[in-house]
Amino acid sequence: MSTVPELFESTVARFPDQPAVIFGDTCLSYAELNTHANQLARRLVALGVGPDSLVAVAIPRSEDLIIVLLAVLKAGGAYLPLDPNYPDDRLAHVIDDAGPVLVIRSSQIRCLSDEVADYVIDDPDLQADIRGEATGDLTDAERLSPLYISHLMYVIYTSGSTGTPKGVAVTHAGTGDMIATHAHRIGPGPGDRVLQWASISFDAAFWDITLALLSGAALVMVSSDDVLPGDPLRETLLKHRITHATLPPVALSATDADGVLLGGTVMSTGDTCTPSLVRKWAPGRRLFNGYGPTEVTVGSTLSGPVDPAVDEITIGTPWLGETVQVLDERMQEVADGAEGELYLAGPGLARGYLNRPSITATRFVADPQGAPGSRMYRSGDRGSRRTDGEILFSGRADAQVKVRGFRVELAEVEAVLAGHAAVKLAVAAVEGELADARVVAYVTTSPGEEVTESELRHHVRRMLPDHMVPSTVTLLDQLPTTHNGKIDRKALRPRPAKLPAEQLSWQEGMPYADVLCAIVAELLGLPVVTPDQNFFEIGGHSVLATKLAARIRQDLGIKIPIRSLFEADSISELALVVERAVSPTAETVRSPKVDGQTTVAEQEVRVDPRGIAI
Repeated sequence: MSTVPELFESTVARFPDQPAVIFGDTCLSYAELNTHANQLARRLVALGVGPDSLVAVAIPRSEDLIIVLLAVLKAGGAYLPLDPNYPDDRLAHVIDDAGPVLVIRSSQIRCLSDEVADYVIDDPDLQADIRGEATGDLTDAERLSPLYISHLMYVIYTSGSTGTPKGVAVTHAGTGDMIATHAHRIGPGPGDRVLQWASISFDAAFWDITLALLSGAALVMVSSDDVLPGDPLRETLLKHRITHATLPPVALSATDADGVLLGGTVMSTGDTCTPSLVRKWAPGRRLFNGYGPTEVTVGSTLSGPVDPAVDEITIGTPWLGETVQVLDERMQEVADGAEGELYLAGPGLARGYLNRPSITATRFVADPQGAPGSRMYRSGDRGSRRTDGEILFSGRADAQVKVRGFRVELAEVEAVLAGHAAVKLAVAAVEGELADARVVAYVTTSPGEEVTESELRHHVRRMLPDHMVPSTVTLLDQLPTTHNGKIDRKALRPRPAKLPAEQLSWQEGMPYADVLCAIVAELLGLPVVTPDQNFFEIGGHSVLATKLAARIRQDLGIKIPIRSLFEADSISELALVVERAVSPTAETVRSPKVDGQTTVAEQEVRVDPRGIAI
């Protein structure tokens, strides 16, 4: 078995002139990418990076990100991805907990730690030093010590059931099985174009990168705005002639499938793939459904190509070299068709949780069916095995949930809420499905304490990433309980969201701010929305932002840049963006739907100076 540097270098030897990474106007061949990574790797070795040492990486999507990741691995280190959009407190915790030897960032990213050496990758002086390094592949003699497949490859932090995020430490050992599965089931190669969709902070990004760079295909990178579910993602798939894309169900549900990825490959992963999504995406394409938690090297099972006529969607069979057992409470294999817990084993199993031996011991347990000393991961997922060997997923055995494809431990949300001085008890839950899924919370306050929903959401936002921030926080006098005194989660109900009829009506001449408030209220299920409110602070998120942009285009006949939704501090500011799209050139445009009917009004619109038809 080989390490990632060895696998990549063998690919370079076979396809040196093929395009490896495409970003904007930049296209690096395999040989060019390898040269840049080798030069940087030598600098990293000189800075003390070696096998089992961690290097934190905070670089936006670009060719530089891929160069840095490869260089860290070539030096023998493991990368620790940091999303610069995450709250400072969370990033500080990750850095403090993981203890990287170095932080590599781009100049547009703020310094993330005063305690760890800081390396700004695009500093001109440092770039000049890097270019002076030798270009050939590194050998073990040049590293601080030899690199083996048992050494760390990356550490990715996930939501924690104990209230704090935990780092999953993954080695090189499972990569060989993964690329063998790539080749056997999917077959990527030169001429293919793989979209790098997932954030580098998630292990699915490693799938995207290796699907391309360990096969001879091209990895296509675009800005985070360009992969937002809906029209931005669809336009990206078409513009860059993508042939392979791995997307969560939330992105598939929000994106029009017509005319994209035809003849290509799409894989659903990260959440439950439904029959409706199969009927939408399988025709004209190869659709696969993947499964696997962060505690393994990206995944464990794969099904497909999925037949659009089937109603029972499985998670498939284990990857080459990996095993999945369905066990009962006594750790005994259950009969075909019977439900049990999924236990995962094989070379792709993570080393464990970084610096957490106790929780590692509870989740990574001895494998009674394996060789002495072998382990398996107790996934907490429930499922069954059919007589044909295909595995069906049936849900979780604990409080872990998925929100728009993100893994969320509700206990972590509850712990942060309970950390506020005014909160006595807090309960978190998830409402909605796929694109509409959201975290909600219910709290009681301590005697004499007063706090608002807005204050509590702001408190959580300081600690947790956006997908874990409750869309609503409902203040209760007391939480409902069962007969034995435990909190009755089933009795918790979302606040009524019946909208007044006048809130949804629209008349010509009404201020755009009022129209937008009505649309936002409908999208978020809120009884009242006011112009001074911020879309994201009252429950909006990136997927709903693309829906809002689509509604503005549909109801007002105006197309605005998706970025303007993120930049607007309030709905009234967003209304100004819409108003600036109006000019003296009269065109027939679609006005908002009134009582479910679309009317046509003559309004003045213009063509955006950047060439966007609106």
